[in-house]
Amino acid sequence: MGWQELEARYYHQAFRRFPVTLVRGEGSRLWDDEGNSYLDFTAGIAVTTLGHGDPQLCEAVADQVRSLAHISNLFYTTPQLEVAQRLVDNSALDRVFFVNSGAEASETCLKIARKWGRTQRDGAYEVITAEHGFHGRTIATTAATGTPAYQEPFAPMPSGFTHVPLNDLDAVDDSISAATAAVMVELVQGESGVRMADVDYVQGLRRVCDEHGVLLIFDEVQTGIGRTGRLFGYENFGVTPDLIGLAKGLGGGLPIGAVLSSETVSVLAPGEHGSTFGGSPVACAAARVVLDRVMAPGFLDEVRAKGEHVQARLRDGAGRGDRITDVRGLGLMIGFDLESEDVATDVVEKARSNGLLLIKAGPETIRIVPPLTITLDELDEGLDALDAARGA
Repeated sequence: MGWQELEARYYHQAFRRFPVTLVRGEGSRLWDDEGNSYLDFTAGIAVTTLGHGDPQLCEAVADQVRSLAHISNLFYTTPQLEVAQRLVDNSALDRVFFVNSGAEASETCLKIARKWGRTQRDGAYEVITAEHGFHGRTIATTAATGTPAYQEPFAPMPSGFTHVPLNDLDAVDDSISAATAAVMVELVQGESGVRMADVDYVQGLRRVCDEHGVLLIFDEVQTGIGRTGRLFGYENFGVTPDLIGLAKGLGGGLPIGAVLSSETVSVLAPGEHGSTFGGSPVACAAARVVLDRVMAPGFLDEVRAKGEHVQARLRDGAGRGDRITDVRGLGLMIGFDLESEDVATDVVEKARSNGLLLIKAGPETIRIVPPLTITLDELDEGLDALDAARGA
């Protein structure tokens, strides 16, 4: 029985997997069990920040496993506190709480908002989010996600969430009531097509939240840790939120998430929240390497330059009428639309045959989120394969 037959026999059929069994990675390349090589434009959905098998990250993780793999959060560990210090010292926020994933980061933000609303806003608990956003797969974060298709199989959803259109500041303002504790948005909606929040809208959110006395939460699970060409996505907008949820790229492939908060909303008391594995020594050893590399002089300048290069080539193709209808993104978080859902699906499949791994983000949208360490030559190689897949 082959690997894919084993999956069909034993694994819960919750994924639509590509017919590829990957066994090895190095840098921006992956190999399957048949020896085929692929250039990776997916990075595990914006996770493998430093690529696959990065020697420094691997050494740090191996050393940490040998010395201390796990201990509960009832004790201090040095890797956790070193990562906490790096995150706080290089952000505009004051406190950190570690979890294991993006969903847990969003869930923690929601719990903090509810506790804050209970103690500081007369019991307010509702959260306003944007339609077509994505905040996780737990029941609460599914309710926060403004996409009915994710909610319908698990209805009824928990109450306390209002969904309004992205970039509609008036809709946010009109929806805030005495029961509202927070507004939570993604700066770039990754799962629904790399949809961008406008700068004026994000700055307006800060103003409206301040006027009404509610919290502003940025879900930076995908936009954080250099993905947009800044350490944090909010730096592109000139706005400081009250809470940020991080995950994906923070561990460079190991599971870790984090919530950053201002001092005024650091309301969790002992026993009110916890995590057995959150901020584990091994995950934090990886995150420490990731942060040091991403914050190294010139690294983020290169990410921005690479992103501009990719968008320029895609726009050039769109200008020639090569089936591309729109291009958008920040840094190395880029989406482009094709003529139809069928065309996008066909391009992804043909690109894979050409040795390029791509993923969709919405029916007509293909997402480009490679390792941040990918080279310009590798980007051009992948874009050449993409051109061939589009018949350009």
